[in-house]
Amino acid sequence: MVDVTDLTLIEQQTLLGIMRLHPNAYGVSIRDEIKLRTDKEYSFGSIYAILERLEDRGMIESRVGEATGSRGGRKKLYFTITGAGERALQASLNAMDAMRAGLKLKGAFA
Repeated sequence: MVDVTDLTLIEQQTLLGIMRLHPNAYGVSIRDEIKLRTDKEYSFGSIYAILERLEDRGMIESRVGEATGSRGGRKKLYFTITGAGERALQASLNAMDAMRAGLKLKGAFA
């Protein structure tokens, strides 16, 4: 069984991106937010696979938005973090902080 605190880096980044973009978090905007803040560029396929996995695990919910002309009449799928997602993210970040606490990495942390 996978512990809910066992989030990968991209899962953490995706959840944080959803929180930052609320209520307008959709696949492209989440990918752009991650790129802006981390300079990591993930493929759209990777982002949508993560979104599907997080939704399957109950950490995010999706809702269908409006159709737009710029999207050829297609509707956007927006994502919101759930309470379970917030708890998992907090636990995962706390675990990382606990592992890092007290370490002195040369040049890594100012």
